[in-house]
Amino acid sequence: MHDISFSFIIPVFNRPDEVQELLESLSKQKFDASFEVVIVEDGSTLSSKNVVEAFRDQLQISYFEKENTGPGDSRNYGMENAKGNYFIVLDSDCIIPPQYLSEVTKELKQEFVHCYGGPDAAHESFTLVQKAINYVMTSLFTTGGIRGNKRALDKFQPRSFNMGISKEAFEATKGFGNIHPGEDPDLTFKIWKAGYNTRLFPAAFVYHKRRIDWSKFYKQVNKFGMVRPILNKWHPGTSKLTYWFPTFFILGLLVSISLYTIGFSWPIWCYNGYFLLIFFDSLFKNRSLAIALLSIFATLIQFVGYGWGFLKSTFLLNFNNKEAEELLPKLFFKKH
Repeated sequence: MHDISFSFIIPVFNRPDEVQELLESLSKQKFDASFEVVIVEDGSTLSSKNVVEAFRDQLQISYFEKENTGPGDSRNYGMENAKGNYFIVLDSDCIIPPQYLSEVTKELKQEFVHCYGGPDAAHESFTLVQKAINYVMTSLFTTGGIRGNKRALDKFQPRSFNMGISKEAFEATKGFGNIHPGEDPDLTFKIWKAGYNTRLFPAAFVYHKRRIDWSKFYKQVNKFGMVRPILNKWHPGTSKLTYWFPTFFILGLLVSISLYTIGFSWPIWCYNGYFLLIFFDSLFKNRSLAIALLSIFATLIQFVGYGWGFLKSTFLLNFNNKEAEELLPKLFFKKH
């Protein structure tokens, strides 16, 4: 195994409370070697500086303040200024279990890889809505398991809420681009193109709070849908027919409801069967009737938001000569 020194890279925007929880969890790591925590304040008006200062005696922290240029550019800034040679990128709304670094080290010793991703889990303190959204974002039956399921239907693409990348791979790819969301798969594709592999570390999970309600969840997945056709255009070999699934699912549901009104009922029963599958799978995993019911609603929101965003973006990109940044400017951060 390579001689590794870890640096956690955490971009922050107006989230001192989240930084408090995250640093608290990092201070409880059961790990023998030292590690660095790099906090990058991305143009915040609500500073985390006082929170960071309170942990100076417990953690090796590097704290930076910069103009607001988005999470991708802030992660790059953190990696450029980090002291370690293996970077672990986290979102500020994560809580890290005490065994996390030990699990990462175990995986890297077993088979070194220049980029890994870990799954996210729902902490017992999360709300019912947070747990339902966590279920649909990680389930094999909704996202195909691409966000951290061992039985994922496709090659694993790490996500920046829980992602490790070597300094070598970072320097070879120049890190994250200015698209957001979508900077994670964009970087993954660049990593593959540069000749490096990615791998899931199933035991290196984090508790991802997802500061979210139903409206924010819809906006988030809608942006995910809009981003995917842009990535397909940038990286042609990565396009998959499965990316159309939410769009076809919702269009099919509308057709099935219309057919049901004129007495043709079997299509809607197929959908009912799928929602029952979601219900029982969520019930089994969460042991909660309320979360199981909310998971059905979350699945609908996810598919409507993503499916509409994907369809809209596909139409704009294929029937217009303008670049993606001109057509969908809200998906891009401008560097100052």
